[in-house]
Amino acid sequence: MSSTRAQILRVLRASSEPLTIADVARQTGVHANTVRFHLDSLLEAHQVEHVVIPPSGRGRPATRVRAVAAMDRGGPRGYESLAEALLLDIRSRRSPAEHARRAGRAWGSRLASGQEYAEKSSPVTGLLDALDELGFAPEQDTPDEISLRHCPFLELTTPDGGLVCAIHLGLMQGVLDGSGTTVERLDPFVEPDRCCARLTTGPVQAAV
Repeated sequence: MSSTRAQILRVLRASSEPLTIADVARQTGVHANTVRFHLDSLLEAHQVEHVVIPPSGRGRPATRVRAVAAMDRGGPRGYESLAEALLLDIRSRRSPAEHARRAGRAWGSRLASGQEYAEKSSPVTGLLDALDELGFAPEQDTPDEISLRHCPFLELTTPDGGLVCAIHLGLMQGVLDGSGTTVERLDPFVEPDRCCARLTTGPVQAAV
């Protein structure tokens, strides 16, 4: 964020009342046209909002601006650090791989309940759609094999896939829950650019 934009945002946050553009320009020493330009960007980022003030008498309502009372969504993200912390917690469990698979399965079941992937033309089609939306770049090689060409959490994997692949195995099993088809196992890095999910029918297996 530019220093001028940050200054405008500080003025709006410090004010107990919505301000006009003229108010902001006066308090920041910035030309009103420049204030308008920066306010447009802040409005687009949902960091400020318009407020319509009813007139005290005759006349048109006045439009003012104020800072949105919420955390800044435009700042940096640290999801990788969060994922690392969660993996550390899973590693401390008695059966880390099984705990990871169950966590992934709950994730997949939640996704499926919202999108009804299993209700598509076939359970495998639904699973492919889910994996594609999550960024796995899936390819169905045979009726019982799906290749994953991209891992959204590649930096957190180990050479044998580790807990990340266990989570992904559970994820796929969760998406397919109740469909009569499941992913029996996930073979990590069968080739440098490919992991392979093995499909089967019948009860879920816990192998990774």
